Order: sequence, then C-alpha cells, then structure tokens
Amino acid sequence: MATAAAEPARSLPETMTAIDPAGPGGPDVLVPVARPVPAPGPGEVLIRVHAAGVNRPDILQRLGLYPMPPGAPTIPGLEAAGEVVALGEGVSTLSLGDPVTALLLGGGYAEYAVAPEGQCLPVPPGMRFVEAAGLPETYFTVWTNLFEIAGAKPGDRVLVHGGTSGIGVTAVDLCRLFGIEVFVTCGTGQKCAAAREVGAAHAIDYNARDYAAEVRELTGGAGVDIVLDMVGGDYVPRNLVCLAEGGRHVSIAFQRGQRAEIDIGLVMRRRLTLTGSMLRPQSVAFKSRIAAALREKVWPAFADGRLSARLDKVFPLAEAAAAHRHMEQGQHVGKIVLAVIS
Repeated sequence: MATAAAEPARSLPETMTAIDPAGPGGPDVLVPVARPVPAPGPGEVLIRVHAAGVNRPDILQRLGLYPMPPGAPTIPGLEAAGEVVALGEGVSTLSLGDPVTALLLGGGYAEYAVAPEGQCLPVPPGMRFVEAAGLPETYFTVWTNLFEIAGAKPGDRVLVHGGTSGIGVTAVDLCRLFGIEVFVTCGTGQKCAAAREVGAAHAIDYNARDYAAEVRELTGGAGVDIVLDMVGGDYVPRNLVCLAEGGRHVSIAFQRGQRAEIDIGLVMRRRLTLTGSMLRPQSVAFKSRIAAALREKVWPAFADGRLSARLDKVFPLAEAAAAHRHMEQGQHVGKIVLAVIS
C-alpha cells in the first residue's frame, strides 16, 4: 500500500492505527495495529476519519464469510465520516477540510480512509461526525432497493424485517418521510415498542405471532406492496404470502440461508416480482449516482429536521471487538459507531 503524499495544509503521517485482522475469527481478532496511510488515487479523496459505522457485513467479513470485492482493503468498515485531508488527481467537487460522510469499499476502521469523490456526501448541518458516520451504508442500501428497484411511492405499504436494525430504522424513517405505511417485525415486545417510537405504523413480534398472518389481518387481506427482506431462507415463502397482487419482494441479505422453496403458482397468480441486490460490488459510477439522488432528495430533510441520525451506541476504535459483540447480541436500536477521534 502506498504512503500518502503530503497535502498543502498539513503533512500527513506515514502510518496510522487501524483494525486489520490477520485472519478470520471471533471479535477478539479486532485489535489495533499500525498500517500505512493510504494514498488517494484519481478521483478519490483521503479522509481523516473521526468515526466509522459498524454494519452486519463487517461481522461476516471478520468471520471469513463475506466475499471481498477486488481491490477492497482488508481493513473492515463500509462507511466513515471525517474531514478531507488530501485530494487525488481530478477531484473537483471537494476541497481540503470539507466535512464528509462516505460510502467505502472498506477501510473505515482506521484513522485514515480513501473514498471515491462521488461517494462522499456533506455532513448535514449541526450533525456530529459520530452521527454522520452511520448514514451512508443504510441510506444507500434502502434508497437503492426500496425506492429505485422496488419503486416505493407515497401510499404504498412496505414490510421490513429487523425493524430496529440500522437498515430497519432507516427504512422506517424514509417511509415516513415519503408517505409510505411501514410494517416491521422484531424479536421482542420491547423492540416492537422501540420501532413504533421510531415511526413504524405497525410492529409485529415474530416470536409471539405469525407475522404473515398478522400482515394479512392488518391489511384486511390485501397484503403489502413491498417486502424488504434481509433474512432469506424459510422467510421468503412466508414473505410472498404477505404481498399484495403485483407486489415486489426485494432481498438484501440472507441471515437464514441463501436457498428457499417457493410456490411458483402463487408468484404467477399474484404477478409477484422477486428481486434483490448487493451494494458493495457495484461500480463507483453506480454508487455515485445513488449519492447524487440522496443529496437531492433525502439530505435536505436532515437540514430541516424531518430526519435525524439514529445512533444506538458509540465505542472507541480500540474497542471494536466490544462493538461487534454488541451487534451480535442483537439488542441495538439504530446504528453502532466507532469513534476514531474522541
């Protein structure tokens, strides 16, 4: 890895503190190490990281279960917020010192990280870096899948699993913003209450009720227009039962497995669409286009108070292992973040 060149305002160190496991394992492999400061390539910026978001793919990467895209850093971390401290060749929309939050290919669990210019968004006015660091991964994901792929629109009904996860609370917030009725599932009554407090119209305890039957009952038998699913496996056929005629099922993860047995006859009779996507392998051009859409259609809602960051807990970078344990326990409501600069 190349060492970053000095930038005019301030010389940069040659090395940085990062979390870069030597191999797969439990949370204890997440220990601080010294690594070279990366250099931004053409169209990229170097960010002095103040905070980095923790996401489920980070855990899968730690376990050795997440296929790494070509060129991705071994340092985990798919989102970070901080200040721009070096510019790669051709960067034209950002300047040194700009406060940004960015979607990364990896590398966020470190004092410095590289991001494509187009995948950076401004830190909303008045928002702290630890709050802004938890925005990109979930907002890019929900916008892409719920609004672009599934075509969610005002008046639709949407079912989202994991209503208190980072994805869940982001989906609830965006549905609320755009006039969409959102149903969520959670594992306890307490988490259902938290989801309703965030803004979910309906929260179903999947350990206490058959969520598919509950959705049909709550909608008078009509069903929902879209299911945003991160569970997979045996949830998929149950999700299809929840869908209205012409409904769309969008898969973004498969925590209960990649394979499912479905009733093709149901799909045909009700004209259902099954689709999905993965964000991390997409091109810089694709992600930059999503960033531009978010800047235009969503970011103003942070500035005027219609949206806010949903922060669950902040851990120091050196306690990344504790942050992963906290996520694996599944009790969080909103985003878990690592503070790199306290």
